[in-house]
Amino acid sequence: MSYARIQGTGHHLPKRVLTNADLEKMVDTSDQWIRERTGISTRYLVEDGETTCDLAEQASRKAMQAAGVGADDIDLVIVATTTPDRVFPSTACLLQKRLGIHGGPAFDIQAVCTGFVYALGVADKFFRAGSSRRALVVGAETLSKIIDWTDRTTCVLFGDGAGAVVLEASDTPGLLSTHLHADGDFEHLLTTRGGVSEGLPDGADTAYVHMKGNEVFKMAVKTLGRIVDETLEANGLEKSQIDWLVPHQANYRIIEATARKLGLPMERVVVTVAEHGNTSAASVPMALDVAIRDGRIQRGDTLLLEAFGGGFTWGSALVRY
Repeated sequence: MSYARIQGTGHHLPKRVLTNADLEKMVDTSDQWIRERTGISTRYLVEDGETTCDLAEQASRKAMQAAGVGADDIDLVIVATTTPDRVFPSTACLLQKRLGIHGGPAFDIQAVCTGFVYALGVADKFFRAGSSRRALVVGAETLSKIIDWTDRTTCVLFGDGAGAVVLEASDTPGLLSTHLHADGDFEHLLTTRGGVSEGLPDGADTAYVHMKGNEVFKMAVKTLGRIVDETLEANGLEKSQIDWLVPHQANYRIIEATARKLGLPMERVVVTVAEHGNTSAASVPMALDVAIRDGRIQRGDTLLLEAFGGGFTWGSALVRY
């Protein structure tokens, strides 16, 4: 059996920075309120005409360079995104064209903030089945396109960005296990109102994000605690054997709660939410790349990646880097 190992990572952010001070001029909020409740200080937004595929392309090129591979080496492309460039073709196909990759399967996955973890889980199955030898897995978002910038409960949270990994086949496991879940009974707590088939609410020009923050917070803390137990039990590991937690960057308090569940000090948790905000499917691969490039994460380290998002969806990936 062949396994998947991470050989290269990359991430990309747009140039425009939106600070809490900027938001104070847009809606009734304050820097102190945002920091205390979310831990966010800044987020990055695309300019007009800049797309999800633009961000994904730059992150992918950095990951491919880090892995030392070219377009001809990639036989699978998966893009996790909630904000595709078009209804069709998939952003993965558009990215495939940009990078000069031909012939292998390319498709998008939509699991909102858990999208990248879902994408890793799907890619892992391709490797274990012997259907892929080298894959490009991307999380990329332009959430600013579906944010109501007059809604202070959501506009302070989200940002744009992309992260990517190159997976290569190996005789020894790199992706030790993935654990994917969803429960649509909670769809009303974090959703967009309207879409292609439903149409849009009267007066709306796009399907804006709506969230019941307190309920989402409680569910995220509870659910991510369970996924920690599930992942450790499946691999016969103790909490002390996890070197790094690489969580979805939604809210600093949620990250803290998951770290406490693992018994990890915050020094062993990769946190980028202050600088990037919540970038949905892009947040886990971006945080992973930041910690690899600054030298915190080293070869041989055991990583727990986890995320929770609208649907609700949630999942984890245990990785031997």
